[in-house]
Amino acid sequence: MSRLLEEYNNTISSNLMSKLNLKSKYEVPKIKKIILNMGIGEGKDDSKLIDKAQEDLTLITGQKAVKTKSKKAISGFKIRAGMPLGAMVTLRNKIMYEFLDRLINIAIPRIRDFRGLNSNSFDGNGNFSFGIKEQIIFPEINFDKIDKVRGLNITICTSAKSNNDALELLKSFNMPFAEKDN
Repeated sequence: MSRLLEEYNNTISSNLMSKLNLKSKYEVPKIKKIILNMGIGEGKDDSKLIDKAQEDLTLITGQKAVKTKSKKAISGFKIRAGMPLGAMVTLRNKIMYEFLDRLINIAIPRIRDFRGLNSNSFDGNGNFSFGIKEQIIFPEINFDKIDKVRGLNITICTSAKSNNDALELLKSFNMPFAEKDN
């Protein structure tokens, strides 16, 4: 069992139950899945860039990434339907908690000039999204072998009913949020 999952089962869930005034342990919010997405705009011209992005995501997560394809043609951007444009991974269960542990404790502290994550990045249903400008903050990526620094989007989907519940859940996992100025 991963360290964060064990901590959630032993302490975090009971703390959240009392903090959020919940009656049942089944009402306590949980993390359902984590989605990593890397869009490659130049991938329409060179498919090797998408293969490289797919390799990077596979290294970062430990799970094979899939190529994402365009749903419809957009002539202004010279995109045809079915053309590969990026890569994505959906993490669940044990791998998800291991990735979250590495993200919070290793990768996020390596971000240059980091002042905390924006706590306004929730979507209204308890899901939190943020972007990372460089994939090289992850220690799995060998700095010498990358061809280009790329960014990626990370979405953490929770079972929380509101943004405040999801914020409390992520804060209990020690997610570094920026302090709000009053």
